[in-house]
Amino acid sequence: MNSLIPWAVLCGFGFGLGLWMIIVNLPAWRPMSFAERVAPHIRVGMRTSRMLEDSWRAESRSPAVVQFAAPLLNQIKRLASLHSPGTETVRKRLRAAGLKASVVDYRSQEIICALFGLLAGSALMALLALSRPINFAFALIVALGCGMLGFMARGWWLNEQIQRRARKVLTQFPTVAEVLALTVGAGESTTGAIERISRICHGVIGDEFTETLNEIHAGNSMIQAMQNMSDRIQVGAMTRFVDAIVVATERGTPLAQVLRDQAQDVRDASKRELMEVAGKREISMLIPIVFGVLPLTIVFAVFPGLALLEMSY
Repeated sequence: MNSLIPWAVLCGFGFGLGLWMIIVNLPAWRPMSFAERVAPHIRVGMRTSRMLEDSWRAESRSPAVVQFAAPLLNQIKRLASLHSPGTETVRKRLRAAGLKASVVDYRSQEIICALFGLLAGSALMALLALSRPINFAFALIVALGCGMLGFMARGWWLNEQIQRRARKVLTQFPTVAEVLALTVGAGESTTGAIERISRICHGVIGDEFTETLNEIHAGNSMIQAMQNMSDRIQVGAMTRFVDAIVVATERGTPLAQVLRDQAQDVRDASKRELMEVAGKREISMLIPIVFGVLPLTIVFAVFPGLALLEMSY
């Protein structure tokens, strides 16, 4: 009986993986990219059917096994690129997280996490083997699964670091944008405004402006230093702010009005972010109410009536 457990685990894993792929690829669950949303509005001049294109004919000449396994292979490639991206992508993500580690250091940390997961899975199977006999194939699957989870945990933690840093930047940036607009509107130069912000601001945004000021003093232009800061932070509001400064500087537009408009845009974006967070928290608050408080209220309301019905006078 114990020899069938690994095969049952493999069959259950395959069945669950298939169901997960079907659910994820449903139109209601699959998020549309920007290109897919815009494509129906800009696709003009097509006089032939898309079913008769060369790409479709090329796919039809491929073996049936390859066509059948194509969705699974695409999903595996997507997961692999998500949890183990390329060198340049890893470098950008490390900069977005504010880490000074190199790509080699990050890869080493991934390997170390995978080894820790493998050791933890092996230790767990060894402890279980002391109390009851365990199939070797099942123990191997669990150990390798723990190693894979350890490898993926490093990427998950990097994503958490990026999101936390982005939230800190979005929290501090409206005030910084307002101060920058007021400073430039008072007659100070853009470099002087950046220097003032680097002196009075602390935290993530203050460190970024300090590094930008150091690049300007090192000989880089103000536009290039601001673009480098935008590339390091990788936040949408910050990117739009820097692009507006660059365009205004190149075209000779009055910078004070542009900065005031961008500060207002940043405040509006912060309000939208706050409303989105409030909406998500409101939905989360319904879970304990619906599944905890409401059943308990119904029990308190119904139980006395049932007790009276069961009483005999």
